[in-house]
Amino acid sequence: MTGRRVVVVGQLARDVVLGIDELPEAGTSGDVSQRRETLGGKGANQAVAVAQLGLPVSLVAVAGDDVIGDQLLAQAAADGIDVTPVVRRAGTLTGLIVEVLESGGQWRYLQHLPEEVLLSVADVEAAAGVLGAADAVLVQLQQPPAAALAAARLARAADALVVLDGVADREIIALADVVRADENEAEQIGDARELLSAGPRLVAFGVPDGDRFVWEGGDLVIPHPEGRVVDTTGAGDAFTAALTVALLDGATPEEAAHRAVEAAGKTVGRPGGRPRL
Repeated sequence: MTGRRVVVVGQLARDVVLGIDELPEAGTSGDVSQRRETLGGKGANQAVAVAQLGLPVSLVAVAGDDVIGDQLLAQAAADGIDVTPVVRRAGTLTGLIVEVLESGGQWRYLQHLPEEVLLSVADVEAAAGVLGAADAVLVQLQQPPAAALAAARLARAADALVVLDGVADREIIALADVVRADENEAEQIGDARELLSAGPRLVAFGVPDGDRFVWEGGDLVIPHPEGRVVDTTGAGDAFTAALTVALLDGATPEEAAHRAVEAAGKTVGRPGGRPRL
């Protein structure tokens, strides 16, 4: 590929991580042992990871018109992310994701991501110029299906590398070069090898204790890296970003697979989903 610009289409949110020893009983209180507040959401996490891996990246997402939105966009810009395509929704609070993380690594999410902070088809179409100039487009399928489909169509029309992250139906899969799903999502999609006939050239599915990569002529399972797991939040985002960057670098599917798993392994050793690659 001649260009090297990545566009991420997905969620932006305020990410609050509260570490506790164990959940208190109902009607009681518990002390928080650690607290982190940062830029988060799957879209922002992946954009941060792409920037850390050295490629220019733009983020297509929605923020409110509140001070939290101001702060998060300033942080994203400081991270090297082009935030000009981010929609500022009038009269809307920026999305919020609270992670309650127990000392044993178990987590629970409490999130406030109403429709107003999700992408619409009109939002995606407003970013058509950015998407049309991309060499790779990462689309989070946790966004409304119509918006995700619009993004994939614009990316396909631009001959970009189209990377889907999450549960996908056959209509959008036909537009994809890469489909990534975690273990739970993969069970909803179907057989990885069968998906190759639908359009993608690489499928990356989470499996128990590892990741499976399938491409024409290849089928590889890579175990999770050894090491202490503090928090699995954000591992998939680092994985998807690193996989995309590796493919843009001209890596083979096997090489890209190892780089993706390595990036995920660097994320699970500390709390929160923000990558450090």
